[in-house]
Amino acid sequence: MAEPGGGPADAPGQGERPARGTFAPVVVRGLASAGLAAVASAKPWLGTPSPSGATSDSSMTALDAGTHYPLASAVSLVLLAAWGVLLVTRGRVRRFFAVLALVAAVGLVVTVVTAYFTMPDSASGSYAELLGRSAPDTGFTGWFWTAAVASVVAVVPAALAVRLVPTWPEMGTRYDAPAAAASAAPETAETDLDLWHALDEGRDPTDRPPS
Repeated sequence: MAEPGGGPADAPGQGERPARGTFAPVVVRGLASAGLAAVASAKPWLGTPSPSGATSDSSMTALDAGTHYPLASAVSLVLLAAWGVLLVTRGRVRRFFAVLALVAAVGLVVTVVTAYFTMPDSASGSYAELLGRSAPDTGFTGWFWTAAVASVVAVVPAALAVRLVPTWPEMGTRYDAPAAAASAAPETAETDLDLWHALDEGRDPTDRPPS
């Protein structure tokens, strides 16, 4: 049936279908970027140039403590965990973890930028302090740039999750059945006990007071 303007009437829920279809693509991209960032953040970010001129963590002579950035690893793990919890929660809890994923993704970008400006000086200072001589020229490894790209990419699915999560499908309540059955078990046991007490007292347990 056409509306007065001449266009076809929108079917119920027509606007929600495209949004629901974004669930898998957004979550996959979020998990992939968070996982890649977590792996890259656990690797050395500083190294010395190899003879070919490329910066390689395998040819590092800088101290190990100065080539890693633990804060980035911690933030990326928070981001990965937020995506994992978002998959199995519903309602406001799911919305909270979507916001947490966005905050963690933005925080990871800030962490990588901070590392870019502070790590070279920090590594040189640690090298000189412990070995008593200046550190060789160092540069960022491919793992650093991988983490940098992954952190920027991770912001996009996290932002989309915050916007679209109310329209995404949720796990059915049937997955809560074991917990519900466990909570109902004490009431059933108490009811059975009442029946035995009624029989012991000579009363008919099937009698019910009029409502």
